[in-house]
Amino acid sequence: MPDPSTPLRIIPLGGVGEIGKNCYVFEYGDDIVVIDCGLMFPDEEMFGIDLVVPDVTYLKERRDRVRAFLITHAHEDHVGGLPYVLPEFPGVPVYASTLARGLLGIKFREHKLHNNPMIALDPGDEISIGPFDVIPFRVGHSIPDAMGIALRTPVGVVVHTGDFKFDHTPIDGKLSDFATLARMGEEGVVCLLSDSTRAENPGYTPSERTVGEAFREIMEGLEGRVIVATFASNIARIQQVFDAAATFDRQVAVVGRSMEQNTRIAADLGYLTYAPSQFLPKDRIADNPAARTVIATTGAQGEPMSGLARMANRDHRFVEIQPGDTVIVSASPIPGNEEYVARTIDNLFKAGANVYYHTIKHAHVSGHASQEELKLMLGLTKPKNFIPMHGEFRMQVQHGRLAIETGVAPEGVFIIENGTSIEILPDGSARRGQPVAAGYVLVDGISVGEVGDVVLRDRRALASDGMFMVVVQVDKQTGRMVGRPEIITRGFVHGNEEDPIIEEAIRRIREAVDSPGDRISEVALLKSQIKDGVSRFLYDQTKRRPMVFPVVVEV
Repeated sequence: MPDPSTPLRIIPLGGVGEIGKNCYVFEYGDDIVVIDCGLMFPDEEMFGIDLVVPDVTYLKERRDRVRAFLITHAHEDHVGGLPYVLPEFPGVPVYASTLARGLLGIKFREHKLHNNPMIALDPGDEISIGPFDVIPFRVGHSIPDAMGIALRTPVGVVVHTGDFKFDHTPIDGKLSDFATLARMGEEGVVCLLSDSTRAENPGYTPSERTVGEAFREIMEGLEGRVIVATFASNIARIQQVFDAAATFDRQVAVVGRSMEQNTRIAADLGYLTYAPSQFLPKDRIADNPAARTVIATTGAQGEPMSGLARMANRDHRFVEIQPGDTVIVSASPIPGNEEYVARTIDNLFKAGANVYYHTIKHAHVSGHASQEELKLMLGLTKPKNFIPMHGEFRMQVQHGRLAIETGVAPEGVFIIENGTSIEILPDGSARRGQPVAAGYVLVDGISVGEVGDVVLRDRRALASDGMFMVVVQVDKQTGRMVGRPEIITRGFVHGNEEDPIIEEAIRRIREAVDSPGDRISEVALLKSQIKDGVSRFLYDQTKRRPMVFPVVVEV
């Protein structure tokens, strides 16, 4: 048994100070449970990187103590890291709701993950894992079965909200579980970790139902096809596409690999309902009358390979945008994606479509709570300590201010970064503990974590300044240069043989090779002399630093 004075440690390995790769560690004595394990998309400086996942070094060093991964909902920023992290934790179970297990099943099969049992954990259940009683509770979000998780621990109750909003008229009729939150508040919540995505937005986030009304308004009286682009995981939004289409006697085709998979699983599990006659196979889109066709597709973020981008570029197998089509982009751009989205919308207009997007008509609402709902969460749970999570730093600061306004003591509000540990003591007080490693692990193709800062730095240099390759032949016996050096440049302006800069560079290379004098030349020394001499010269002449690659061939 752990000593009664043992603190509970809460450590975010991802998800604070950023949007994405959510991963929160709860450690008491020799037991660890992890809530979520997501991914993040790379920023534009991460050339060639596909995904970013949390650095789980801290967990790997305590592999035998990790008891479970608990999943709040099946969005990529909460589950996308599992395929890259679970191989390090064979046998550790993943607890998730019915829909999340359905969607994770595809991911596990694709990545051949067979060593981690998936166990049901639905809102209303209660299970014990080591010293933790796990109590999932239902919240509203842009995917069905979204949950927050309360952990009853030896030092008190900790509430992790997951991604949430309080939607009083949800599409599936399943309301947020205010009763459990109030009960936990009465029991005494020692720490609340709450979603900060919209902490800067005053008021309430509108209900998902308003989107269905917007769809009907747009569709009414249209003669052409209607194409709705949204997130593949937003089952409630897809349900509203089917409902609005039914109002105007239209059939719905679903296009885009992830959306087709998710729609099939959600329909099989009963989360998506429509009349079988309303479903239009994608290979029959061309034969269906335009006035009776709605197409639901991926690509609301302008992703280059997605359904909508391909339609806009006339590169899609089943759908080509035609004059008279109406496109509804039912999402607001994720920060960093604005340019892709704008480009896709421009291409749709060029192809003759009419486009409704986030600045024209609100056919989208967020799945995250605004300030009044965040205050309600704080008021229901009445936490002693508060950690704003799931947001960039400014959002966490704003959320921290809301917490203080609602009565949390300023010293109980912890605005932290990934890797900062918070220790909750048995008397309910909290303090900062020792920080742990919590950097980025970069996924590039099939390599996970092999691309590091040095490789990224080289890619940045190549992207900004280009490369300058020097091929020199030297006589093995004398060390003298044979023939004229060959220069190959890529992404560097000067590439012409007659260019005075190239001529002068060749003269410098000859000097560098001949400078060792009569000694037998050492290839490594030669390379470094060529590299230093050429790099200095090119910087003096052009004020740019291309990567210089010397190749010395002995003949």
